[in-house]
Amino acid sequence: MTGDRKAPLPISSKTALLVVDVQNDFCPGGALAVPEGDRVVPVLNDYIRLFQAKRAPVIATRDWHPTNHGSFKPFGGIWPPHCIQNTPGAEFRAGLKLPKEVTIISKGTDPRVEAYSGFQHTTLSEWLRSRKIETVFVGGLATDYCVKSTVLDAVKAGLKAVYLADASRGVNVKPNDGEQAEEEMQKAGATKATLAEIAS
Repeated sequence: MTGDRKAPLPISSKTALLVVDVQNDFCPGGALAVPEGDRVVPVLNDYIRLFQAKRAPVIATRDWHPTNHGSFKPFGGIWPPHCIQNTPGAEFRAGLKLPKEVTIISKGTDPRVEAYSGFQHTTLSEWLRSRKIETVFVGGLATDYCVKSTVLDAVKAGLKAVYLADASRGVNVKPNDGEQAEEEMQKAGATKATLAEIAS
């Protein structure tokens, strides 16, 4: 954290929480497990409670792949099959307390499109615009892939983006991938924050 970092905006009806891909296949025991991926769950639950108390919307993105998705190794991709539609691996992690009124955004439904970002080939941008959302707080899995891509696309869409460092974990195919992703998000204009800073 840098001393001159801008403080995140307060939570209000113009802010939204984006919970990114906290699914079984990205948690320990899953087909494409992120190290310690399940540790984001209790922290995200705290964020969810905070946003609900402020009547701010909560959105959950999910990989929702067909069986022949192009990112899968059998079809020329780099990943093992994961988060296949209507399978246990695609379900949200047990213990993640998404509110009843959560908006679910499914991505990667087209076998030809990778769709790391929650904005890519989805209705997320339109949904946020229709509700006059100005700032998105983003956490989940994984820092160096879907979280990073979602944050960068939020900035490109003209939104203020807050990366939730304590509610995210990285794949770290290379040891520093997570750190580099954080640097890339901040260079693009996103703010890095934790629950303690936001709640205070």
